[in-house]
Amino acid sequence: MSLPYILVALLILAIAGYIVGRGKALSSAGGDSRLLHSLPGYYGWNVVVSTLIPALVVLVIWLIVQPIVINSHVSSMISEETAAASSLDLVMSDVARVADGLDLAVSQGAMSTEMAGSIRTELTDVRDRLGDVGVALGSDVTAETLRAAQSYRAYSSTGSLFRTIVVLAFAVLGFAVGVLRTNKDFRARNVVETVVRYILISAASIAILTTVGIVLSLIFNTVEFFRIYPAADFFFGLTWAPSFGGGSELGIVPLIWATMYISLIALAVAVPIGLFAAIYLSEYATPHVRAIAKPLLEILAGIPTIVYGLFALLTVGPLLMSAFGSGGALGVSWMSGASSVFTAGAVMGIMLIPFVSSLSDDIINAVPQAMRDGSLGLGATHSETVKQVILPAALPGIVGAILLAASRAIGETMIVVLGAGAAARLSLNPLEAMTTVTAKIVSQLTGDADFASPEALVAFALGMTLFVVTLGLNIVALYIVRKYREQYD
Repeated sequence: MSLPYILVALLILAIAGYIVGRGKALSSAGGDSRLLHSLPGYYGWNVVVSTLIPALVVLVIWLIVQPIVINSHVSSMISEETAAASSLDLVMSDVARVADGLDLAVSQGAMSTEMAGSIRTELTDVRDRLGDVGVALGSDVTAETLRAAQSYRAYSSTGSLFRTIVVLAFAVLGFAVGVLRTNKDFRARNVVETVVRYILISAASIAILTTVGIVLSLIFNTVEFFRIYPAADFFFGLTWAPSFGGGSELGIVPLIWATMYISLIALAVAVPIGLFAAIYLSEYATPHVRAIAKPLLEILAGIPTIVYGLFALLTVGPLLMSAFGSGGALGVSWMSGASSVFTAGAVMGIMLIPFVSSLSDDIINAVPQAMRDGSLGLGATHSETVKQVILPAALPGIVGAILLAASRAIGETMIVVLGAGAAARLSLNPLEAMTTVTAKIVSQLTGDADFASPEALVAFALGMTLFVVTLGLNIVALYIVRKYREQYD
């Protein structure tokens, strides 16, 4: 039974458990719900929990362990010569691909299950059979790979069968236990609420452990990179010139400079516009105007970044070229191409406007009305109240919104890939093409480079550096928020 059918079966069993558990609880109390320890629904949910939790835990563990066990058994069938000629991971990916081809052939009726199990190892015969259903195995499939694929498919089928039996057995057993212990004196509410509490704790733990896992993966690969490349050359090198043939110069300074330069331009565009828009919407706009303007402004946040990148590449860049390029309207030649720091920064600033405006608007609206009334009562004008009372009171939140936008700008990829160019250089000219840390992370992890080479591992060092920079921004934001919050609490 496939995974979707198992989940449907568990759902049906859980619904039945809710009905049976609730009914049995009421029956044990003679139909009087006042005699029950908990509300009737809790007894039904208790059976649901008893049915689903053990079964889902077993299912998740099985889905994790089964591929590991199958790969371990099948990889032992691969000879050392085959593994030496190519990496074992590539061979196993071919085995999985051929096994999928065998499954497709069986599912489309090109051969019966018995025929698939007794396919001869002659490669030409198998290709002919699978070719009838349009399955392309490729010319690199050997008889050894085919035998391994047949075993892989057999193990997978057997594992799926036992998975179905074991998961459904745990579900039925949990169903029976939940129903048997249901009576009017059973503390169903306590059990259900305890399970819910542990589910919430698990959800929070997953988020924390995911963050820890990401950081540890960055740290381990970064340490490995610094074992084979000098840290001083990476952090203080002024040249970025990776060469997959050896002799690379991997200085991060040009990338950090371009990242910060583009982010500053983006903030210079987004912060004034976003903050002024927030002040207008919260303090001056009528309810009718606000109801229309704020959703229209927040539409910018829903546009995919690839669209912004195309806008930078096809619209903003050529527009700047028409003004600052050779033969442009201003008669200067400061741009050699449509990609530039200013192109990416301006478009990124447009993207960040809703982040600044929406968050700042919510923060300004959270300022107590008593502060406004007190200022106006002392004779201050509306504009003076906004400038001298509301904005200082909302400053911690506004700073947080700006730093959130800065973190988003530093981590942006698609806009800088399409709008900023690919040249790693140190320059003050915002109309020159440069590249950022995120763009180079993408370029270093794409291609056929050896993953253990410094040219590939440098992507993790770049990511770790970016993580430290954004962490520093968050620490600064926290310091500012705490400092000013004490003043206005």
